[in-house]
Amino acid sequence: MKYWHFLGASDGIIMNQMVGAFAKEHADIFIEENVLAWGEPYYTKVAMAGAGGRSPDLATFHLARLAGIGAGQLLDPINVDLLAEAGLRGADFSPPIWQRAHYNGTLYAVPFDAHPMVQYYNTDICAKAGLLGADGKLRATTGPDELLAALRKAKDAMGGEPPLAFDALGLGTVGPWRVWWSLYPQSGGTLLSEDGSRITIDDAKALAALRFMRTLGEEGLCDPTTDYGASVAKFTNNQAAFLWNGDWETTGLKDRGTPFSMARFPSVFGTGAAQADCHVFVLPHQRNRDPEVERATYRFIAYLVKNSADWAVAGHVPAYLPALQEPEYLALQPQSEYRSVITDVALDPQVWYTGSASRLWIEFGEAFSPVISGERTPEEGLANAKAALTRLMSAPNPFPVQER
Repeated sequence: MKYWHFLGASDGIIMNQMVGAFAKEHADIFIEENVLAWGEPYYTKVAMAGAGGRSPDLATFHLARLAGIGAGQLLDPINVDLLAEAGLRGADFSPPIWQRAHYNGTLYAVPFDAHPMVQYYNTDICAKAGLLGADGKLRATTGPDELLAALRKAKDAMGGEPPLAFDALGLGTVGPWRVWWSLYPQSGGTLLSEDGSRITIDDAKALAALRFMRTLGEEGLCDPTTDYGASVAKFTNNQAAFLWNGDWETTGLKDRGTPFSMARFPSVFGTGAAQADCHVFVLPHQRNRDPEVERATYRFIAYLVKNSADWAVAGHVPAYLPALQEPEYLALQPQSEYRSVITDVALDPQVWYTGSASRLWIEFGEAFSPVISGERTPEEGLANAKAALTRLMSAPNPFPVQER
């Protein structure tokens, strides 16, 4: 069977190891693993392969991309009977992620993980600032005032330097979107109606999140001129007490010896929701799917999902709930510290222009970045974001539904 994915760096190494382990245990199944370029090139290639009906047997996908790559046209439905035969059932997955794996009531993806926004913290700096509990872990904060107080203590411990780093500026920056889409949904805020036809932004809740982000820049609690690379470098080099980012920097920070641990993204406006996307497995469209290869494909999917505690070494949280209770996973530190977020993820709306590296992320990032720096008011930032969203809603889907 042919398997396409875009996983590189440390998680790519882990995936390759898992493919190799499966091959050793299943000598009757040959896996042809192909690693392709991440982002738009990958999805374009999958779409073209699906349109031609000559696709790989399996592909890794971002869940938020499901609506935009022709579910039912360029992607084939998941055979729930073969999935059950392989030992996987819906009740074993995170409910919000399993629900989102359906499109128009049909299952098109098998969830593998969530990669949420998390809070990395420098244990040395936070200890100096008095922010750690007796167990050596960061004391959780609730509400904006407690979080701001903790950040101010960290700033004092650092001699007045900004204690928080995240991707706030840069060409194509998406950090401001990811921070806002963690804060705003905590209060129950939404972006679009369920069918994607109406903007449903609650201005008061959206502005509360943006004003909080503005406070971070205004008080020097974050550096609004920091891009992605600089934010990671600052935290790596002990120049920031906190890093807000996805969970995928875990392996690199360990390799570089940074004194750190991790926690869920702070609860600021209600729930502990955090922006997240998910890796899933999909079946790009084939005109004639070989029954023997298809059954082998589901055996492979089940193997990866059931062994997702191995995958979690890269930092991602297994979407398969039994994996979260396995001793091997619980022993992973600090990866298992934020596992409870798996049922509290803030996923993108199910429309074609969302998802990792999407236009929505970039447009909202551009709208909100100047709010953090003070060059634009929160009201102006929200107006710009709404205008961008209106443009995206009226733009044609580059992968329209087509008759096979």
